[in-house]
Amino acid sequence: MTPKERAERSAAAMWANDKASQWLGLRLTHVDEGTATLEMTVQDHHCNGHGICHGGFTFTLADSAFAFACNSRNQNTVAQHNLISYLAPGQKGDTLTATATEVSLQGRSGIYDITVTRQDGTKIAEFRGFSRSIKGQLFAEEDTI
Repeated sequence: MTPKERAERSAAAMWANDKASQWLGLRLTHVDEGTATLEMTVQDHHCNGHGICHGGFTFTLADSAFAFACNSRNQNTVAQHNLISYLAPGQKGDTLTATATEVSLQGRSGIYDITVTRQDGTKIAEFRGFSRSIKGQLFAEEDTI
């Protein structure tokens, strides 16, 4: 199995159980080893009292891209620590794209940078996720020698 095939199978297994991302209207548009891209169209129910995309939804979009990227090797991996900086607001009707890229993977710990952009290329947020692998896999793989 190639790394991309493993990433795609891992993503399919995760997506099947990721009711939160599905319910929020997130869309997985790309996955490969150590990378993932998700999109979300900002709707009324994503907007806060200022009429802009609630920061929690921007965070969730970035966090989901982080999750698909750090689980792309079929090793159960969870967030250990995350931080986000908001740079510009998302508006109703905007398509926000979160692109996750692996920065470092050492043993059980990983670091991922996620950039959230608007459809015009404007950066909305920068997110850094720190991961930790745990026991288990997303799908059963046969050992090959």
